[in-house]
Amino acid sequence: MSRRGLHRLTRHRGHRRGVVVIGLIGTTVLLGAAATVVPLLADENLSIPVVADTTATAVPQDGDNGVKTTLSTCPARCDGNPRGVRQAVLAFAVTALPADAANVRAVLRVHAWQASDATVTAHASRLDARAARPSPALVGAALDAVTGVGAGFNEWDVSALISGNGTWTVALTQTGLATRSYWASAENRSSDLRPRLLLSYGVGTPATSPSAAPTSAQTATPSLPPTPSLAPSRAPVSPAPPSSAGPTSPSPTPTPLADPLGCGQVSAHLVPSCGAWWGMYSPSNAATGWDHGKAVTDVERQVGRSFDIVHRYHDFSNTGSNGAFPDAYQQQQMREGRLMFFAWESRIFSSGTVLTWTDVASGRYDVAIDAVAGRIRAIGAPVFIGFDHEPEDEPAKGSDADFVRAWRHVHDRFAAAGAGNAVWVWTMMGWSGHHDRYAGLYPGDRYVDWVAWDPYNFHVCNGSSLWKSPATTIGSFYRWLDENGIGAGKPRMLAEFGTNFDASDPSAKRRWFEEFPAALKAHPKIKAAVYFNSPGMTRTTGTCNMTVNHDPAALAGFAVAGQDAYLRQPVGGSR
Repeated sequence: MSRRGLHRLTRHRGHRRGVVVIGLIGTTVLLGAAATVVPLLADENLSIPVVADTTATAVPQDGDNGVKTTLSTCPARCDGNPRGVRQAVLAFAVTALPADAANVRAVLRVHAWQASDATVTAHASRLDARAARPSPALVGAALDAVTGVGAGFNEWDVSALISGNGTWTVALTQTGLATRSYWASAENRSSDLRPRLLLSYGVGTPATSPSAAPTSAQTATPSLPPTPSLAPSRAPVSPAPPSSAGPTSPSPTPTPLADPLGCGQVSAHLVPSCGAWWGMYSPSNAATGWDHGKAVTDVERQVGRSFDIVHRYHDFSNTGSNGAFPDAYQQQQMREGRLMFFAWESRIFSSGTVLTWTDVASGRYDVAIDAVAGRIRAIGAPVFIGFDHEPEDEPAKGSDADFVRAWRHVHDRFAAAGAGNAVWVWTMMGWSGHHDRYAGLYPGDRYVDWVAWDPYNFHVCNGSSLWKSPATTIGSFYRWLDENGIGAGKPRMLAEFGTNFDASDPSAKRRWFEEFPAALKAHPKIKAAVYFNSPGMTRTTGTCNMTVNHDPAALAGFAVAGQDAYLRQPVGGSR
């Protein structure tokens, strides 16, 4: 939380590597799923073009769509037709992976003709991509999703699909827009626009024997791992006290997914197929014994629901609740179905020591980085993590280029450690005074899974008298991202958001919360919103209080917002 350059003063105590490109369009891009822990001797690149594609449709008039040689996607009730569902089906042949390939990563790139608010998910498929018009079939495991289709190339991390050489088939399914999206096909006159699969791998000895190589699309897909499941929170929100025996790995309960063409899905990068996650940062303190679990469950009792995301801030100490995360509280919260979002800062909270990005990138703190990566890997479930949120407000740590080098180094250490379940959230202030810096602070698409910012309606807390509606509060940087293409196609998050009250209008804060779900729906690329329930850098006065529960009216409005169907995912903590 910042006020035009002011950073919060205190915190509570306590790649994806080279590339093999296989058949689906364009330049080499590196994305990653889980990596082995084996040291790699080299990185290799390969690009393989799509070998077959088609549009699967329940109606006879669709197919390649003629002039533009296109594929198409559309949900059930497409353009008013309840039988109009369409899937874009693409097959590509992997033949050049060596037997000792390790850390194989695969990125699917497909060109869209127009931008839209559709969510398009890549799945394993058993359909025949050479058939002219196959009927749609139930798809396999969700591999990745693009939330908000961009005009031009869109990318999906399909690493979980590729277990060796063979022919592999992917189906693209669509939600969120009840009209067709069109995609360039293998027949497009421009070879640059045709679908392509980009593979990266290292050469080493795998930690486990590779899966038997498939011989066809029909034999390839059954071996896919399921989409990471999230535990439903059906138990009371008050957790059992965490064990004092030390951290243990949580065991999320598998959650059945809904109709694969409907809501209720969660991608490998934790993107919900419909609506948005509802989250909370609520600090603990010495008076409560630094009980970070109770800090969240107390608010949950007040608002009458569990939160989907719990946000916590950690340092590089690698000790105690500040640095040795996930701690026992967080593991308990995960067992109850919540997602963790770790904001990891290059400083030591207890001493106030600020670490430089140059030192982080040099490897000076690799022992701490590797220890955290090992604990994240051991969780076995996807978690959000962000390195140095709001870096534009950290001049003592180095330059923008230094930040990018440090981010990439931390990310690559996680990949080398096999912590592929880390979902990387790049968080900026989003203030217009730093717009000219954001391109230089962006680590690159292969290093970022979500784009986030921290919008606030400070009102008089920052010396202004301006009252901003929820739509105004979140909309400015949202539009800037659209206009400037930073993180195009990636899901967006409000990593922190909040509002003051209006001393002259006691019901204003309640109304602000009640209006918030509609503001999110008007900005559909935002797939998670996390309230920052702390004064942060502001002072609590008779005219300034940013907490959600500072008076009954504000709390009632926040509770109403949390009951909106858009913010009640059928998986996670929102039941």
